[in-house]
Amino acid sequence: MVVHKMKMGFISIITCMCFLAPIQQAHPPSTTIADLSFKNMGFAIDLYKKISSFHDKNIFFSPLSISTSFAALLLASDGDTHEEMLRGLNLERLAQADQPELIPKLFQLLNENITQNGSLTLDQGMALFMTPQFEVEKVFEDQIKEFFNADIKSVDFGDTKGSINFINEYVKLRTRDKVTEMISTLDPVTKLMLVNTIFFQGAWQLPFNPNFTTSSPFYINSYSVVQVPMMFMEDKFYMMEDFLIGAKGLKLPYEEGVSMLILLPNKGTDYTVIDEEITAAKFLSWIKKLRKTKLEVNIPKFKMEQSYSLHNLLPDMGMASVFSNSANLTKLSKNGGLKVSEVLHKAVIEVDESGTTAAAATTIGITPYSLPRTFTVDRPFFFFIYHEDTNCMLFMGRVIDPTKN
Repeated sequence: MVVHKMKMGFISIITCMCFLAPIQQAHPPSTTIADLSFKNMGFAIDLYKKISSFHDKNIFFSPLSISTSFAALLLASDGDTHEEMLRGLNLERLAQADQPELIPKLFQLLNENITQNGSLTLDQGMALFMTPQFEVEKVFEDQIKEFFNADIKSVDFGDTKGSINFINEYVKLRTRDKVTEMISTLDPVTKLMLVNTIFFQGAWQLPFNPNFTTSSPFYINSYSVVQVPMMFMEDKFYMMEDFLIGAKGLKLPYEEGVSMLILLPNKGTDYTVIDEEITAAKFLSWIKKLRKTKLEVNIPKFKMEQSYSLHNLLPDMGMASVFSNSANLTKLSKNGGLKVSEVLHKAVIEVDESGTTAAAATTIGITPYSLPRTFTVDRPFFFFIYHEDTNCMLFMGRVIDPTKN
């Protein structure tokens, strides 16, 4: 029997003429990783709203990977640039002047918590590609290895073709062939490139039977309908309803503590109205409202590959100076005149029927709840993939047209 899994590979690249700097020995943080997850969620939703303001198409990205990349860059920055990045990342209230290592330490602890039992396939990595002539402080190399487990690799950026092939092969390897071409062009004057990769492969606790998948209509809007392969299952699921915004939520758990929450606007409710209502506090309230009930669930299969030039988006979110000639990256290196020249983000997701069956998943009792017995995802919807123990948002997106890759 063929086992189908939900797979996704994600990568973000920061191309810089810069690097990162020293910090002191970390102290046990008084701020918790739950605080970090909540702040990251706020940043994710702000970025989502910025992306969605430009188009009405599919969206998919990894907030965790983007935040992790910039958490590393925080160590390189100072002055106004540092303060701007803290505000833009929604981390300003977590920062403590006497503990410059606090935020990277929190990211380290968060990653360890997510993967602590070793059974969850969530592979996150960071690499610094640098020209052999570029001088990075030794203490920074030690810190980026300590907090982010980063690889340091020497690259001759003057050999443009060779550098592109080398970096793309690294990305391909780290995302298990899901992201095959991260970059196609490269400025030969590049001195440094920071790459963060994240790969998640999950199997549903309750797999969908491929024999029940049928072609069904998906209503993009009042005028456009497409046929999609619609998965079907009748079982016990956690579900909630937000009457104030006019939407329903369904939790689909993967094995080992990760779940997808699907947020489906009610019929007659435009998804753009829901766009404005999504907040970190709302997301947590949706999770708390979930109750188990027996449902008939219909969900479309879909694949997406999305790319974003974040250097065109983040300045509008208050992070402008790091991309300008006024960037203060003096903690990075003794070399002057450094700035971030490019931030590229690429994410890939594939959702299909099955996985391995979780034992005793259907033996839990049902809590009575006055919700519809059918949850049919046949119109634009939102989805959030999160780690349940920490509420860390690993990936998020929306599907307007499941037939568009």
